[in-house]
Amino acid sequence: MTIKKAVVSLGHDALGYTTLAQLDAVKVTAKALADLVEAGYQLTITHSNGPQVSMIHKAMTELRRVYIDYTPAPMCVCNAMSQGYVGYDIQNSLKAELLSRGISKTVSTILTQVTVDPYDEAFYEPTKLIGRNMSAEDAEIEVKKGNYVKEEPGKGFRRIIAAPKPIDIVEIEAIRTLADAGQIVIACGGGGIPVIEQQHALKGASAVIEKDAIAGKLAGDLKADQLIILTSVPNVYRNFGKENQEAIASLTVPEAEEMIKEGQFGEGTMLPKIEAAISYLSANKDGRVLITSLAKVSDALKEKAGTILTA
Repeated sequence: MTIKKAVVSLGHDALGYTTLAQLDAVKVTAKALADLVEAGYQLTITHSNGPQVSMIHKAMTELRRVYIDYTPAPMCVCNAMSQGYVGYDIQNSLKAELLSRGISKTVSTILTQVTVDPYDEAFYEPTKLIGRNMSAEDAEIEVKKGNYVKEEPGKGFRRIIAAPKPIDIVEIEAIRTLADAGQIVIACGGGGIPVIEQQHALKGASAVIEKDAIAGKLAGDLKADQLIILTSVPNVYRNFGKENQEAIASLTVPEAEEMIKEGQFGEGTMLPKIEAAISYLSANKDGRVLITSLAKVSDALKEKAGTILTA
């Protein structure tokens, strides 16, 4: 069997939205990932962390409110915490699922940092909601700290942070070494911990990185044969959500770029995935991208579901 190197990007549905829901969700996710291993894929796995990092941020903020001797945890630390506990659940569930099928493989989580540009325009126009709902008074305190807030009608205010573009994956050589050795690697969780290079040191940035953007970057850097993006829908669609919605079986990069111009892809939903696919295929023109849902992975491997993108 020819081993195919793949980067798999897991969305929110693969993880759940609470600690208990995550424990149940990763058992289902592990079955889909094990199917890929049995089909001859060497996996490097990345994942979302929106609900998880938001939960951690809320908890650390409340801890500071109750115990004033505690220092609030910066976003980079919250991101690192989320990488650790999400990776822990995935690797344990996947290891157990593989062993139940008679497959013995090491599954490792790498705490991953990703450099960003301190002058990225995203820092001047943050868009990512994070943390708890606040009163106007608490929001004013955040603004005085230099943070950005946004009002949600009927809910109060929430902090917003930047989502800069990834530049370099700091631990890429460690990830590559493990992948080349045939091990299963979980890396760049939640987009990676955003850091800024300052002389010879790395300083955590108050930001998050789009997990789809880092998935495309990771697949390109590893020269993966395939990027597999698992999301909430089984296919990419034309006219999504409309009466004339049409599932798309295959797309080339020029066709996808034309659909972007037409406004076919939602900004916070499918567009980042298509952009990640284009980024990866620009770095690896012989690669393939599969976009499908977690439930349809087995069908997609038989070309009965999913959308394939090529250069």
